[in-house]
Amino acid sequence: MSWSESWVLAWEALRANKLRTALTMLGVIIGSACIVLVVTVALTGKKYVSAQIEAVGSNIVYAALSQPAGAQNIARSDAISLEDLRAVREGIPEVIRAAGTNDLTMTVVADGKSWPVGLIGVTQDFEQIRRLVVVRGRYFDDTDFSTVSKVCVISEHLAEMAFREQSPIGQDLHVNELTFTVVGVFRERIDTFGQSEIRLDSVLVPLPLIRYYTGDASIVTLYAQADHPDHVALVTKEVGDILRSRHRPEAEYNVQNLSSILETSRRVSLAMTIVLLAIALLALAISGIGIMNIMLVSVTERTREIGIRKAIGARQPDILYQFLLEAVLISVVGGLIGIGIAVTIPIFVETLVRFLPVPGGVTIPISWLSVVLAFVVSGATGILFGYLPAKTAAALDPVESLRYE
Repeated sequence: MSWSESWVLAWEALRANKLRTALTMLGVIIGSACIVLVVTVALTGKKYVSAQIEAVGSNIVYAALSQPAGAQNIARSDAISLEDLRAVREGIPEVIRAAGTNDLTMTVVADGKSWPVGLIGVTQDFEQIRRLVVVRGRYFDDTDFSTVSKVCVISEHLAEMAFREQSPIGQDLHVNELTFTVVGVFRERIDTFGQSEIRLDSVLVPLPLIRYYTGDASIVTLYAQADHPDHVALVTKEVGDILRSRHRPEAEYNVQNLSSILETSRRVSLAMTIVLLAIALLALAISGIGIMNIMLVSVTERTREIGIRKAIGARQPDILYQFLLEAVLISVVGGLIGIGIAVTIPIFVETLVRFLPVPGGVTIPISWLSVVLAFVVSGATGILFGYLPAKTAAALDPVESLRYE
């Protein structure tokens, strides 16, 4: 018997029991869809976390003086200085930018109302390192730093609160007893929700102004940007070495980078992916057992048919291939349907998100490797669990089969 005849017979046998075939196929559909969706969710999560970190600032290393609770041995000379910032910028070849900040809590007075804000002294490269978006006006220029101009760049929310419908550019902002001229309005590319020095209501000023008003020229947070992701770990180490070499041995500095957060998210994502893939494979295994069970029932129901086919010349391999092809058809067609559903869901979600107020939209990557894996595993499920029923059918005695009622 030719392969084409085996395919036709297998297909006709499945069509004769459409409901049973569909229910048997359901487990394969769920399992194969899960494989694709699990990998898609993992890739989407990884891409989202990477985008968030890139939006905060790429290849960033940040350092601050460590102040353990109850510490009594911290000296003023331990604070990070502008000279330290210059040493990091000039002494580490892999650093392309370096910036520093010093923030204070103050009060803004406008329209007879007052509320707390963060007054943040920044250096020239802070905007580029933190990838701030200047939505109105401008950022500070070299003249603002050299002449210690009383200018500021304020957050969007503060601009709305303090100036209402008016344009804030060129207007005065009263912060405590200080008065600054607003030259720009900014926002974070990705909101850090107050987990950085930038708050909802923030006032950026040139760092020399902080020294002019408070007498404190120290830097609370030092930022260094590596020229390549592969150099982040090296820059982290070298920044720590420079700070420790320029200060007392007793001083401790907390030097970290965002790559550690990304690496943690990758590990969590990998662990979740493994667990969910295990569940998907379990679903496929259960569906395979279902295929084997139904095929064994089918062999019993079709014992007389098998006997007739053997009586007119069908060989054992012909019977084996027919029943094996039936199992493979169930698993492969189920796998294709499951893959189709899994690929359609992300496309539907992306289309739906376009009508929602999501900044920048959402892109859901589909791993075609997971599609191939789902197809191969679903096909293998049919072969693995369909072989025993097919072998059982092929081994039936034709004489006994013809007597079966």
